[in-house]
Amino acid sequence: MALVEWMTHVGHCYAVSVTRPPDGLLRELIADGQPRTHRPWKKIIVVVEGIYSMEGEICELPTIVSICKKYKALCLVEMDMIGWFRWWHDDTLVAYVYLDEAHSIGAIGKTGRGVCELLGVDAADVDIMMGTFTKSFGSCGGYIAGSKELIQYLKYTCPAHLYATSISPPAAQQIISAIKVIIGEDGSTQGAKKLAQIRDNSNYFRSELHKMGFEVLGDEDSPVMPIMLYNPAKIPAFSRECLKHKVAVVVVAFPATPLLLARVRICISAAHTREDMVKALTVISEVGDLVGVKYFPAQIKTPQLNEGRAKVD
Repeated sequence: MALVEWMTHVGHCYAVSVTRPPDGLLRELIADGQPRTHRPWKKIIVVVEGIYSMEGEICELPTIVSICKKYKALCLVEMDMIGWFRWWHDDTLVAYVYLDEAHSIGAIGKTGRGVCELLGVDAADVDIMMGTFTKSFGSCGGYIAGSKELIQYLKYTCPAHLYATSISPPAAQQIISAIKVIIGEDGSTQGAKKLAQIRDNSNYFRSELHKMGFEVLGDEDSPVMPIMLYNPAKIPAFSRECLKHKVAVVVVAFPATPLLLARVRICISAAHTREDMVKALTVISEVGDLVGVKYFPAQIKTPQLNEGRAKVD
């Protein structure tokens, strides 16, 4: 099953954004060819994310990479989309994998290396890796890792590189220091503890939301968890009522989501204490009752402070 979120074609390149393995879709595209002319595609780009920012689901990267190899397609795990389509005009370039680690780098995997480490995908099967330094690393900017030819091309032609300023030395040092802490090169176990904590926090928060009767999307261990509101009229009510209780939530609506699939997106971090989460859950539960967005029978009335604590020693 393939869910297509958007698609576009540039010259002889076809890009498809999917949230599930695109086996049937790729077969259809290869068989049909280009619109009107039905000439064969020279490049097919499958666009996925490591963790989907609006669904909280972890992509099935091993299956997607396998399918892309099968059809000799380009598996693109999209991150921020900064004008890379120009690069694909070179007809000598055929198939690549592009990995978006916006919400997964530094948050999942045994040493925080993201979805490849978590799912056992060889990084050599990913031609381009892209991520942000603004989340797990607490700095600014982002990164692109790929072949020498690709990086050189981007340096010469990418507007985001040509017209932007370089990362400041303090911001760069923050990134380097954060990486060392996460992977344990600082000589401590702080990174491993943080990874265990964010996993425990995420699973605890999601579990409590489910017990309260909310419809929550996403996979286990994912720190992104959308609470479905559906009705657009409930968006401002939910947000403002939470804010009255000193809890700020991010609400997402059209055009970021389909019109009738409005949601609240919760992003959990390792820095959240159990007390923080219990307070937030209590407020969210009360507001959920007030606004009427608990679509399932509740199993509990209030979260317990001493349940489900992480063991990170």
